[in-house]
Amino acid sequence: MITPLDIENKRFSKQMMNGYSVEEVDDFLDELTADYSKNYKENSELRAKVEELNKSLEHYKSIEATLNNTLLMAQSTAEDIKKVAKQQAEQIINEAKSNAQKQVDDLNSEVILRTKELDDVKKQFDIYKAKMESLLISQLELLKDVNRDDNL
Repeated sequence: MITPLDIENKRFSKQMMNGYSVEEVDDFLDELTADYSKNYKENSELRAKVEELNKSLEHYKSIEATLNNTLLMAQSTAEDIKKVAKQQAEQIINEAKSNAQKQVDDLNSEVILRTKELDDVKKQFDIYKAKMESLLISQLELLKDVNRDDNL
């Protein structure tokens, strides 16, 4: 690519006859050099800006990839946490059911024991009642005998 310096340093051979006006060619080359210098500088700046923007784009693509990975990891972690929480909830429910069933079984055993004790007490009471009835009957018979003896 031709640089502005190349244009500025370009010299044409001078012809004696029917040649271009050296002054006009120099003026045109000066004007061309100024425009070309401006365009060359602008082109260089734009290239540098494009390079900078490409670097920024790569940087942001890297950040995007990192954020995507972080998001995926967060989603995975959330799913894991939900699974663990569900397992813990199920374990707590199962333990509560087991404890409740144990308490029900214990209470049923207690009811059976108390029922048996009540039956035993009822039997003892029936035996006591029968003994008392027998005792009272024998006492009544004795009283009757005593009354008969007194009447004789």
